[in-house]
Amino acid sequence: MHIWIRSTYATDRPYADPEAAARKLLEIANTIEAIRDGRIHIEKINGPFLFTHGASPAEYGAGLALAIERGWLWKHESGTYVKFTPAGALLFD
Repeated sequence: MHIWIRSTYATDRPYADPEAAARKLLEIANTIEAIRDGRIHIEKINGPFLFTHGASPAEYGAGLALAIERGWLWKHESGTYVKFTPAGALLFD
């Protein structure tokens, strides 16, 4: 016989779903004023996502990868900034 006890310390992870993580990253990015050529420094997205919203680094990585895979964001090869793609920008029109 198994008795399941839910820990009082257990919390639901709202960004465990990569789709939810990607959409939150886009929402954060949309609030950032882009610099030259539409660039958004990556730390202006990952800082709030990790520390304000309490997501994990794995959730951040999965969300960013999905946003790029879906064609919503483009990430520079240096990894220092992202840009909205036309498809990503349409999500906020």
